Amino acid sequence: MPPATVVQINVSNGGVPKTAIPEARVDFLGIDGDAHNDRVNHGGPDRALCLFSAEVIDQLRSEGHPLVPGGAGENLTVRGLDWSTVRPGARFAAGDVELEITAFTSPCKNIAGCFLDGDFGRISVKTHPLESRVYARVVKPGVISQGAKVVGRGQA
Repeated sequence: MPPATVVQINVSNGGVPKTAIPEARVDFLGIDGDAHNDRVNHGGPDRALCLFSAEVIDQLRSEGHPLVPGGAGENLTVRGLDWSTVRPGARFAAGDVELEITAFTSPCKNIAGCFLDGDFGRISVKTHPLESRVYARVVKPGVISQGAKVVGRGQA
């Protein structure tokens, strides 16, 4: 099986969709140059990055949802991770950056356009626990490039 990789790094000036960039400097508050319209629910050290599975995006697209990488607001779209292991407390290295998963995200109406009939709850951990996005804190800042390997580091 090929190694897990970052297939896309996504940023925006606030809101969604986030668009692809080839490389990013990451500090304890996230990707340099990425912004959030809602600072109450997004950002901060425990929500520095949002990650999502490329395989889940593929599955959702096969169901007819018009979702694309970055469309759900994730900063890192990752392919090849066993998403069932991507849980709070799990640690991963992506490029130079080390991350610890802190929480599952709660989808909101801002991403409704990515889903059939606006059903953004389709990626809620409450109803689809293996198809949710996750938040991560940055344990070690650094640089992430598209194509970087993603390696599990165990539990915190």
